[in-house]
Amino acid sequence: MASAVLALTLVACSKAPDPTATTVAPAVATQATPAELREIIKEAYTYGFPMVDSYRIQYSYFVDQANPEYKGGWNKVHNVARVFTPQDKAIQTPNSDTPYSFLGADLRAEPLVISVPAIPDRYYSLQFIDMYTHNFAYVGSRATGREAGSYLLAGPRWQGQVPEGIKSVIRSETDLAFVLYRTQLFGDADLGAVKKIQAQYRVQPLSRFAGTLPPPAAAAEIIQPLSAEAQKTSPEFFGILNFLLQFTPTHPSEMALMERFAKAGISAGKPFDVAALSPEQRRAVEEGMADAWRAFAQFKAEVIDTGKKSSADGFGTRAFLGNDYMMRMASAVLGIYGNSKEEANYPAYFTDSEGKPLDGVANRYTVRFEPGKLPPVNSFWSLTMYELPASLLTANPINRYLINSPMEPKLVRDADGGITLYIQHESPGKAKEANWLPAPKGPFFMVMREYWPKPEALDGLWKAPPAVRTAQ
Repeated sequence: MASAVLALTLVACSKAPDPTATTVAPAVATQATPAELREIIKEAYTYGFPMVDSYRIQYSYFVDQANPEYKGGWNKVHNVARVFTPQDKAIQTPNSDTPYSFLGADLRAEPLVISVPAIPDRYYSLQFIDMYTHNFAYVGSRATGREAGSYLLAGPRWQGQVPEGIKSVIRSETDLAFVLYRTQLFGDADLGAVKKIQAQYRVQPLSRFAGTLPPPAAAAEIIQPLSAEAQKTSPEFFGILNFLLQFTPTHPSEMALMERFAKAGISAGKPFDVAALSPEQRRAVEEGMADAWRAFAQFKAEVIDTGKKSSADGFGTRAFLGNDYMMRMASAVLGIYGNSKEEANYPAYFTDSEGKPLDGVANRYTVRFEPGKLPPVNSFWSLTMYELPASLLTANPINRYLINSPMEPKLVRDADGGITLYIQHESPGKAKEANWLPAPKGPFFMVMREYWPKPEALDGLWKAPPAVRTAQ
C-alpha cells in the first residue's frame, strides 16, 4: 500500500474524516538546539521503539489484508490452529510450542468481554499487552485457574457499570491493546483438541453481553507503518510515534518526559513533518536515532550477554519495569511480547560456555541436562532455535525448530540417565538425531522457555546448562 495515510478505521464505522477540517500546522523541532534535539531524539526513540514496532506487527495482523500475516479485523479473536514455522515473519522470536490466538482490542468506544471455557487438561494463557508493551494482566491456568469465566477488558477512559456474570475487570492504560492467547499442543495428533478449545474463546462488546444499546463507534485514520528495517533509521518513525501517543493518556510518571519530548516536535496526535526540518535538524534526528541503537548495542553486550539482566527483568507491568526504557526497548528488539517471568521464564543462549557468539558454520555445541535436572516447571519447557540477524525460526531438513518436554519420551538418554542435546548444522548421525536441534549455517541464538516456572527456576537454585562447543 503506497499511501502514507489509509482511509481505514480501527473499528467498522461509516463516519468519514471531515474534508473541511482545518489543517494542523506541522510539528517541527524548532524549540531545541541541534545538540539538545539529538539527545531528545535518542531518548524518544528508545522510549518509542516498542510502541512503533508493536504497531507494525498489529497493523500486519489486523489491518493490512494483503499481508500474508493478516489474521482478521479488530475486536475479534482469530485462531491459528498450528504452531509457528519459518514462514511466520512478522514477530521476532515466536514460540513454536503453542498454537496462538490473537485479539487486537480497540477499547475507545466501549470495553470488551472476553470469555474462556473450562480447560482442565492443559496449559493455556491470555497475555494482555498494552501499547507500551507492558504485560498488564493474565488469564489462564496459572493466573485465574482452569474454570470457565468472563472478564471485562476496559480502556483508560471508561466509566460504567459492571454487569453480572463478570469475574473481574481488567484495565488497560492505553486505548488499544493486544491479547495473545497460547493453548498447549501435546503433538500432531492433539491438534483437533486444540481447535475445539480455540473455538470456545469468545469476545464481544460489553453492550452485546449486557443487552444494551451500543455507544457510537470511534473512528480514526490509520497511518501505514514503516518496515522493520526502515523504522531503524527513518525520521518518519516519529510521525508514527506521535500518532500512537494519542491512544496513550500520559502516565503521571511521564509528564515531565512528554514536556521534554514536545521540544523536539514529539507530541500526541501532531504531525512530525520531516520535510520541514532543516538539514542541521534532520542530521540531529538521524544521529539521535543512531545513538539509540549504539546505546542498545552497548546495553546488550554489557548487561544482557553477560547475564547481569535477563528476560526475567524485561517483561512485566509498568510497576515492575519501573520505566526502564532501555530494558523495554531491548526486550522488544530481542523478543517482543515475551511473558512476565511468573508466566514463563526465558533463559537465552547468545554465547557459548566460553562467552563466544554461537555460530553454526564454525562450530558444534551440546547442551546437557544432568540426571534429574530438567527445567523445573509446572507446565512444560522447550529450547528453540533462532537464526540471526532476523531472530526468526530457521528452516532445516527435518522441520524441527525446538526440542521440548512433550518430546522427552523420544529423547535418547545418556548412560547415567542425563540428556544431551546436539546443536549443530549437520546431522549428528542417526543414533543421535532424536536429540538434534538443527542450527543455521551462520550465527544464531537459542531461547529456553519455562512455562509456569517453579520457584527454583526463578530464584537461581536451578540454572540452564551452558552450550558447550565441541570438536568438529
